[in-house]
Amino acid sequence: MSTDKNKRLDDIVAQAKKYQNEREQTYRERSLKMYPWVCGRCSREFTNTNLQELTVHHRDHNHDNNPSDGSNWELLCIYCHDNEHSRYIEQVRYGNSAGEKEAEKASHNPFADLASLMKK
Repeated sequence: MSTDKNKRLDDIVAQAKKYQNEREQTYRERSLKMYPWVCGRCSREFTNTNLQELTVHHRDHNHDNNPSDGSNWELLCIYCHDNEHSRYIEQVRYGNSAGEKEAEKASHNPFADLASLMKK
């Protein structure tokens, strides 16, 4: 009985991975035809030999939002893509919501009296 459950779970996971891979290939192929092979953040250029390191980032973070004009896509290298998602997670977790007030700005200027200190 346990093996039946495991097989069923394995089948579900395999099917989900298949659907995800099909979805990614569709918009990935289209985006690679639309946009130059350059990271939108760090400007690193890509060729056929390292193209696997160029990812498609969804600007609104919704992987099911794939308009045919590519307006929700941005090509990012794997490093910038990871950074973008880390920043998004931090914003969601800790970011400013409408009710939060921003942190106060520093009012102390350590160099305010520098000229007189230099004369001493």
